[in-house]
Formats: sequence, structure tokens, C-alpha cells
Amino acid sequence: MRRGLAFLLGLAAASAAFAAEPAKAPEPATPPAAPAPAAPAPVAPARQPAAGTQPASQPDAARFGGVPVRIVKPIANPLPQPATTDQPPSPADAVDPSRFGARQPDAAYGAFQRGLYKTAYNLALVRARNGDAAAQTLVAEILSRGLGVPLDAREAANWYQRAAEQGVPEAQFQYALMLIDGTYVKKDLKEAHALMQAAAEAGNTLAQFNFAQLLVEEDNGDAGLARAAPYYERAAEAGLPDAQYAMAQLYANGVGGKPNDDVKARALLVQAARQNYDTAQIDLAQWLIDGRGGKRDLKAGFQWMKQAADGGNVAAQNRLAKLYMGGIGVEPDSILAAAWYIVARRAGLIDNRMEDFLGGLTDEETRQALQKANRLR
Repeated sequence: MRRGLAFLLGLAAASAAFAAEPAKAPEPATPPAAPAPAAPAPVAPARQPAAGTQPASQPDAARFGGVPVRIVKPIANPLPQPATTDQPPSPADAVDPSRFGARQPDAAYGAFQRGLYKTAYNLALVRARNGDAAAQTLVAEILSRGLGVPLDAREAANWYQRAAEQGVPEAQFQYALMLIDGTYVKKDLKEAHALMQAAAEAGNTLAQFNFAQLLVEEDNGDAGLARAAPYYERAAEAGLPDAQYAMAQLYANGVGGKPNDDVKARALLVQAARQNYDTAQIDLAQWLIDGRGGKRDLKAGFQWMKQAADGGNVAAQNRLAKLYMGGIGVEPDSILAAAWYIVARRAGLIDNRMEDFLGGLTDEETRQALQKANRLR
């Protein structure tokens, strides 16, 4: 199932925004206050160097097996976060016929679920031409993803539109995305808004999240967040990690009509992190290290940061390097600290503190770190 709207709105995960922020050592002080509310604003995509960078006057990147890099400047954490991107389709995908507006499973949906996409297309096309909204949605899905047939986004848009006019929430959601994009149909934000809202009100979880995104895009002040919050909340309750993270941010910042509540925010971060939402894993790791929203747990914080780093999040790799360097939640290990930073550095991230750390290594330590970095990635 597609997550869609993130690339359209130009929003991106905040993990890169904190790439150069130092990992905090535990302190006996009270948990830090929530950050000041920040209006949503486009930021650089996750796992890419952030905008507003400067050429690095640092050690030669070739020494660490990397390419030319740039210094990443920390920026404020935006609200809300984007929908996660789609994964490539798999023949084993389970299909809920209700998603396409069908009341009962039939041969077309059965074929689709078994990965027999061409058969599913042929079976559904006959019914679609006869006005069956569920079949129209299935035909559009197959065409839009090029499953067993040539990909044809324009024809998919035609079928999504027909099904949307008959009130199928999935079709309304997908056609709304196309109207926002404007590549395969004429751009129409007003109609997109109406269709996205209709799909959200009908219970489509992704539409709920993305309609909330639209509301914030239309009004990025607290009033817009307050209008968006009920849709984020419904999607979060349905288990969407993107929405769980967005709600965590609302509670953490006390915006969108929500009180400042670090306990609720941390619980929502846990829910999103457990679904492998890497930005939530990074935030949860730091909250555990700081003791924010609950008991301090350095080891658990380290483990969440490592999980995000293992998953390829560059910001997490840099922060994990600092945890190894400082011995926070783990035994100090300068070689692993250097190795993880080298991995992040090769991806284009530069952290001045870690550059100084690398510069203090001996040639032998550098050699060992490079060997470990090559095995890590």
C-alpha cells in the first residue's frame, strides 16, 4: 500500500536534521524541557546531506574511503513527519478486498493476492468496463504499479477517477495524490483536498495521515496543527507509525491543542519505533538516555540507536559513534566509534567533533577502524 504524499509535499524525516547534534551524556538534572514549537517546514531528505551545508575544510575524505563531504548544520525539528515510502510489491502481499471497495473476495482479488497480476487484470477489466467500482480500483492499482502489465499511470488515473466518483476510499486517496502531483492529470488542489478528506472520513488510515499533512501545509501555524491533530490521532490509533510519531511530536511540544505530555509522547515513540520507524528510534534512544518522559535507561537507548544505525540511518550512525566514544550505554570503544563515524562520513555527513576525534587516532587505529567500517556497510 502506498504512503504517497511525503514526496509531494517535500517533507522529509527529521533524522538528518540532527545528524551533527552531540549525543548527551547522562546528567543528574531534571529531564530537559520540550523544544519550542516549530512550524512545519521542508527539510533535507533523510539519509542525504542537509541543505545549508558548507564545504568541509577537514581531513581528506579519501583517507576514510569516502567521497567529498559537507558539514551538516543542525536545524529545528519540523512538525509533522512525512508518510513513509512504499515498498516494492510482493506476490505474497495480503489483499483486503474492502480496500478496493469489494464486499466479497472474488477471482480477480484471489489472483492478485497470489501474484497472478495479468490474470487479475484481465478478470477485473471486464467488470471495470461495466462500471464495477471495486474492479476499477483494482485495475488502477495494477496499472499504476506495472504489475504483470506495462505501467500506465495516465490510464490508472482514469480508473481511479471513475472509482473515486463512486465513493471508493482507496480510489479517492490515490486520485487525490495524483491531483496534488499534477503529472498525469491536471493539478487541482481543491478537488484533491475534498477527495482526501472524504477518504479520511471513510476510515482510510493513509488518507487520514495525509489529509492531516495537507491541513498543516495549508496552515502551518498552531491552528493548522489543531485541525490536523484529530486525523493524526485516528491514524495513530490505527497503528500507522508515521502518525504515531507525529502525535509524539505534538505532545512533546505541547502544540496542536495537545498539552505538553512527555509520558504520552514517549509511549507513542515506542509504538512507532517498534514498527521500525527510524526517526522515532533515534528520538526514543535520546529520550531514554536523557530520562525524558520516563526512567533513564542508557542500555536501551544505545540499543535503539544501534537499531536505527544498522538500518542505514546516517544520523543514527553518527550518534552511535558518539555513544561508543563516550561509553554511554555500552563499553567505550574508540575503534567502533571511528568505524561508525566513517560509515556516516562516507554517506556525506561531517561532524566537527568527530572529525577532531578521527584526527587523534593513530595510523594503526585508523586502519582497524577502516576495516570495521568496511564490514559494517
